[in-house]
Amino acid sequence: MPAVEAAAESPAGRLPANLLRFGRLLRRVGIGVNAGQVTDLARSLEWIDLGHKEDVYHAARCTLLHDARQIELFNRAFELFWSGQVELLVEMGGSDRNSRRRNTPTTPPESDQPVRRDSRRMDMPVGDPGEESMPDETSVLASYSPQEILYRKDFALFNEEELLAARQVLKNMTWQLKPRRSRRTARSNRRSGRLDMRRVLRDNLALGGELVQLSWRQRKTKSRPLVLICDISGSMERYSRLLLQFLHSLVQGNHRIETFVFGTRLTCITPALRRRDVNTAIDHAASLVVDWSGGTRIGESLKTFNYRWSRRVLGHGAVVMIISDGWDRGEPGMLRDEMQRLKASASRLIWLNPLAGASDYKPLVRGMQTALPFVDDFLPLHNLSSLEQLARRLETLQ
Repeated sequence: MPAVEAAAESPAGRLPANLLRFGRLLRRVGIGVNAGQVTDLARSLEWIDLGHKEDVYHAARCTLLHDARQIELFNRAFELFWSGQVELLVEMGGSDRNSRRRNTPTTPPESDQPVRRDSRRMDMPVGDPGEESMPDETSVLASYSPQEILYRKDFALFNEEELLAARQVLKNMTWQLKPRRSRRTARSNRRSGRLDMRRVLRDNLALGGELVQLSWRQRKTKSRPLVLICDISGSMERYSRLLLQFLHSLVQGNHRIETFVFGTRLTCITPALRRRDVNTAIDHAASLVVDWSGGTRIGESLKTFNYRWSRRVLGHGAVVMIISDGWDRGEPGMLRDEMQRLKASASRLIWLNPLAGASDYKPLVRGMQTALPFVDDFLPLHNLSSLEQLARRLETLQ
């Protein structure tokens, strides 16, 4: 046997290849894995018995997974790859599957052929993933299509291609706040609401004064103003770019929206985001901000908003949304006072936290604990699915 073939068939030659293929599978399903993590996994496997599945699983999870929200997806991918059923690697990656099947004939395995087992192989095949058949029990993991992966993937893990796809999704989203009921009334053709006594008397005078014809009035509805205050400090840097695209999509679809960003100071960026081209709008907005990716002073920023902007933009049932992870270097007393003042001025106060999407998230930071008692709705904002939930929530506001 040639030296290359012998190395490929040896246990030491099979293990690195399988680890690389496992890393590719994780990247295909939306779990960010780099070459350094795969190398760390290979080194850690030198200290354990590869025949014990549980030991291998925990070693892989510790070195390759750093987001608790992806544990379930990681578990399914590991089970699939350990069993040797890796066609899902092609199923979820997508584009070249059909062409490979047309050009490469496959041969089903013999049913009576004995199965080779080797502890150094981790029970994973080395051949082309397209040559394996996917059994029925993998249908649950196969249901994660590339579109679903994009919707479930955390914004902080997006690459450039996924950012472009997310931008198109944001552009197609519709944002419609539920109209508020005004105190003013208007004439109604339906027999509901309250009687319009002036019109009733006027219309029935010609009929001899008898109340024969009735008229009705109903309360008007008006659109709500929306105010967004977004954190662009250093702790939010991973989300800032996509959040600005989110703000741009909101501003483009509604003229009753005001947008602000803050780190250590508050900046109004509504005029910049009125520009139709998203890249031009974001670049202009970024040029207005002098404290980008710096510290966080939520209390001082809200004080500036309350004393300088609230009378201009709040009122008429305005909804205020604060987008921040809650990390604050300012005084807790100031944050508490300004949240209380903002709560009294807004019709509804919503806090969106990118970290709240994690299953084990707890609001332990000082700023978040101080602000929560004044918040009407505390929602996650970490992926496209959470944005859809937010859109549905805005449509049903009371």
